[in-house]
Order: sequence, then structure tokens, then C-alpha cells
Amino acid sequence: MSQPTRPRQESDPAPVSFYEKHKVIYAKRARGYFDNWRIALVLLTQAIFYVTPWLQWNGRQAVLLHLVERKFYIFGVVFWPQDVIYLTALLIVSAYALFLVTAVAGRLFCGYACPQTVYTQIFMWIENWVEGDRNARIKRDKGPLDATKLRIKATKHLLWGTLALWTGFTLVSYFTPVSELMVSVRHGTLGGWEIFWIFFYGGFTYLMAGFLREQVCKYMCPYARFQSVMFDPDTLIISYDPERGEPRGVRRKDAATTTAKRGDCIDCDLCVQVCPTGIDIRNGLQYECIGCAACVDICDQVMDKVKQPRGLIRYSTETAMAQHLSRQDILRHIVRPRIVLYTAILLLITGLAGWFLAHRMPLKVDIIRDRSVLAREADDGRIENVYMLQIMNTEERAQRYRVTVDGLPGAEIADGDEVDVPAATLHGFNAVVSVPPEAGRQGANPIHFEITAIDNPDIKVREKASFLLP
Repeated sequence: MSQPTRPRQESDPAPVSFYEKHKVIYAKRARGYFDNWRIALVLLTQAIFYVTPWLQWNGRQAVLLHLVERKFYIFGVVFWPQDVIYLTALLIVSAYALFLVTAVAGRLFCGYACPQTVYTQIFMWIENWVEGDRNARIKRDKGPLDATKLRIKATKHLLWGTLALWTGFTLVSYFTPVSELMVSVRHGTLGGWEIFWIFFYGGFTYLMAGFLREQVCKYMCPYARFQSVMFDPDTLIISYDPERGEPRGVRRKDAATTTAKRGDCIDCDLCVQVCPTGIDIRNGLQYECIGCAACVDICDQVMDKVKQPRGLIRYSTETAMAQHLSRQDILRHIVRPRIVLYTAILLLITGLAGWFLAHRMPLKVDIIRDRSVLAREADDGRIENVYMLQIMNTEERAQRYRVTVDGLPGAEIADGDEVDVPAATLHGFNAVVSVPPEAGRQGANPIHFEITAIDNPDIKVREKASFLLP
């Protein structure tokens, strides 16, 4: 028999919820040195993203990841599925570059170049332009839903949605030629996958940059969780100087000289108001901090007003804060074993990938012997084997190749030894190889095909095959 529930007493501890109620963050705009850098990087990254699909190269789209044709065009280079090793190298280089930047300067990528930060910043610019500054937005959200509020909110969301859809369209134009995509949009003939990805990517841009914002950085992004393993005491992070700032409090001009000395922090909370993730940097390093330095900009402005030196909140390191190191000492601590190792590995992989890419043979050949007829005897008594040659011309100009064979005495190509392959094309054809009956032993005999570009003998591929004699 169940026991009756005891009424809650005043002395009982307050219930604890497993989930924190989400509080809307109204980030205040902080202008300054680091904000100018952020603006520059937002404009640079988005200019690259939105303009690149419209660039032309050799009569085609300069950058096109054409999944239908299974070819990636990157300006003058064409990558095929067989070139997946270069994608692997790119991912490794990107990972080590991220490790290096994080070990040196913390979440610098998050604060200035991460797509989530960039699009959140753009959406906030639109929000400030349409709705006003922080105080105006707070007041409007607390007020009743009238016609003015509805009009302003609808205008903001219309601009957000337009930008998000254009972002989705731009992403798809990297995989479908933008000229074809524009024609399909004008005529309403977009394919199902194009429609899906435009609205899928556009929808996520609208959702994450417009509504989720700091929740993506705090709860969804794995980088926020494992960044701490790449930090060390000499990593540059956004730091509050408690020795200088504490005890914090409001400064009064008429305060008596006997008043206990206060620190430089006037406890204005502006550093909290400008933080896009809503943290208080004065509580120390927190994983939610994305290193955007908005608190640095606003604090420097406050210090100017109260006629105190800048740098109460600044880029520094744990070692520098503890040992009171100068800026020159901080820079000298950057060169340490971890940084040297990351840099060496990054340069090694980048150098090897660049060397192999520069010396990549623009010709690939696959040879498959026809297994339906192992060997046959021609009218003149010679023995013939049939092979399927797949010749891949990775250059963006047509090539004429000469095909020769050796390995058995008297071996020759029966039906002509030259073939034309259009630019950036995979061309397959049958090659009939004939030899005298006494050229080798019964069974499989090794032979070699050599495919050479007639205009450039340095472009040459030699492949092994087997010739069957009955």
C-alpha cells in the first residue's frame, strides 16, 4: 500500500530542475578595434562565398563540385573520384590548422570566421537596423502586440528569410551550375534535390542565426566541448584582470579619501550586455566564450571614460596574468613544443600535398581484359586478346594519345594505336592486341601498355596486363 505524500515544508530544499530555462539574450553592439576586424572578416568570407559561383574559367564555372559528372572543378584543376587523397589531405590540413590556431589564440576561429558567428552577426545587423538598439528591442518585446510591432517584426523576418534563401541558393550553385540554376528558378523547373537543399540549408541558416544563436555555440557545437584539451597556460584567451579590477564598484567623484580603495571595474555590466553568449567574463574562462572580444572593446571604452588605462579585459594568457608578463614576453611564450609540433606537421602535410598536386599526371588509365573471350585466333594465324582501355584526360584541353604494347615479341595493336580524348573526359575503347603463336608460353604472359600524349611525351602512363596464349 502506497504511503501518502508528505506536504512540502518551508525547511525543505528548493526543487532543482534538470533543465535551465532559456533566457533571450539581447546583445548590445560594441564598436571598437576588434569589432572592425570582425566586420572585415564577415565581409571577406561572405564576398568569397556569394561571388565565387559567378566566376568563370575557360568558359565554365570556376568552382563547381559537379556531382552528376563526378568532377570537381577548382579554377584550372579538375579533380576526379580517384583524387580523393587530395580531399583527405585538405581535411587533415584544415584540422591541424584549427589545432594550431586554437593552441595559439583560443577560439579565434569561432569569434571571427565560424559560419554560425558570421551569419548570427549579419542577422543581428539586420535586427539592429530594423528594430533598433538593445533597449529598444527589450522594450518592444515586453510591450503589447500592436500593428507597429507586427510590421517591424514582419519586416525583420522577411529580410532574414530572403537572406537565408539566397544563402541556400548559393550553396546549391556550388553543386549545380549557377547558370542552369537561374534558368530553372525563372522557369519553375527546379529539381527535387535542388529545392530540398535550398530550403534545407536556408531553413537552418534562418533557424540557427535568427533564433538559436548562442545555443548552437553552447550546446550543439562539439568544438566548444573539446577545445579545452588544446588549451594550455600560454594560450591567448579573453581575460579579466581581477587584481586590477577588484573590488569592483561604482566610482563617485565626491567620495571621501577615506573610502576603501576600489578596483578599476565600475561594475557597469556592459561586458555582459555585449556578450553574444550571455556570460560574465569576470567569472573567469568559460567554455561558452567564443573569443569575439566584444567585451574587450566595450571595456576599453568605459576605461577611457573613467580615465583609467585600457586592458582591464584583454587578450592574455594564464601564465601572463599570474606572472605579470609584458606583451613581448607573451609573444615569446608562443613558440613552445606544442606549437612547433603543430606547425611542423602542418607544413609537412601542406608541402607534400602541394608537391604531389603540382606533379600530378593529367592522365589516368584503367585496363580490363575482356573475359568473355580469353583468346582467339585471327585469320592470319596470330593470337588476339581484347582489352577495354579507360583513358581519363584530366586536362581542360583535348589530347591525342598513342597506345603501344610490349612484353611479348611481335606484340602490336591491331586496330590503330592512336585515340582522341576530349578535354576533362573519360573515354573508353576496345584495344585488340595480337602476337605470333610462338611469342610466349602457354597461359598468362605479362605485357605492358604505354599510353603517351602525342603533343607532350612527358605525359605518359605505363600499365601492366596479362596476355593469354592457348
